[in-house]
Amino acid sequence: MSVSRQQAAQGQVLPALAPAASQRRTNLLAVCATLFKVRIGVAIMLSALGGAVLAAEAWPAPLDSLLLALAVLIAASGAGAFNHYWDRDIDAVMGRTRQRPFVNGTLQARPAWALLFLSMIAAGSLLAGFCFGFASGLLVAAGALTYALVYTIWLKRRSDWNIVIGGAAGSWAVLAGAAAFGDVGNPAVVLLAVVLFLWTPSHFWSLAIAIADDYARAGVPMLPVTRGVATAVRWNLINTGALVVATLLLIACTGSPIVWLAGGGGALWLAWTTLAMARNTTRATTMAAFKASLIQLGLLLAGLFAMHAVP
Repeated sequence: MSVSRQQAAQGQVLPALAPAASQRRTNLLAVCATLFKVRIGVAIMLSALGGAVLAAEAWPAPLDSLLLALAVLIAASGAGAFNHYWDRDIDAVMGRTRQRPFVNGTLQARPAWALLFLSMIAAGSLLAGFCFGFASGLLVAAGALTYALVYTIWLKRRSDWNIVIGGAAGSWAVLAGAAAFGDVGNPAVVLLAVVLFLWTPSHFWSLAIAIADDYARAGVPMLPVTRGVATAVRWNLINTGALVVATLLLIACTGSPIVWLAGGGGALWLAWTTLAMARNTTRATTMAAFKASLIQLGLLLAGLFAMHAVP
């Protein structure tokens, strides 16, 4: 469903609330952490390192690991900041995003910002290409541009498939890390890319179900807005089932007890919280599933990293 049809069905989008001066962020580190979506950037960076470790079947040299992490983080941060710039109008009417820097007056929206953020994507991609070859640089660019252009500009306001297709951003990062140090066709690498692709809808659908009214007010066609909460919960359950299966296949592919313990535990916890949300859909159960998805991915990556760090 398009945004215009969505808005017509629900009425005019609420106007932005004028932020009080006291609400503006003045701490530079806090502004940067918010603007560049550091938590998402770090997750993408760690996913790229996960692909690198699986492809190389060992930890790359410390300097190489640092350069890969830096390249991916720069590109992902540029994509995240571009999302803030582009979505400042709808961010202004959502309670969760109303204090972002381009909304609360901390930063003035000028075209130069968009150019800077896109330049960061280019810089991160070029760094990866220079250090690790054309394929790695191209895949870093593919991941960042999937988020900045495919998701943010094209799909977010037009289709409830937005977060499904946008989930490829994490998969590209995994393949970028793998291309830097080994074979992107390695079965474990492919499975980790599949895990990231499936993880994104499970993560964001849980959040969207919890704050469906926010997305409806902004006219963003997230699944619980366009198809209803019950349908969104059902698809989230199906997707999470596929995610758990993909995770267990990856764990089996590694054959590591450490990965079984960490990744398997995280997958079981996510499955349990998602089932709880399906049985009784409340804000508490949906946010529990949302947080469980973070735990699941974190434990899986920690297990993969530890697999080659522990004799």
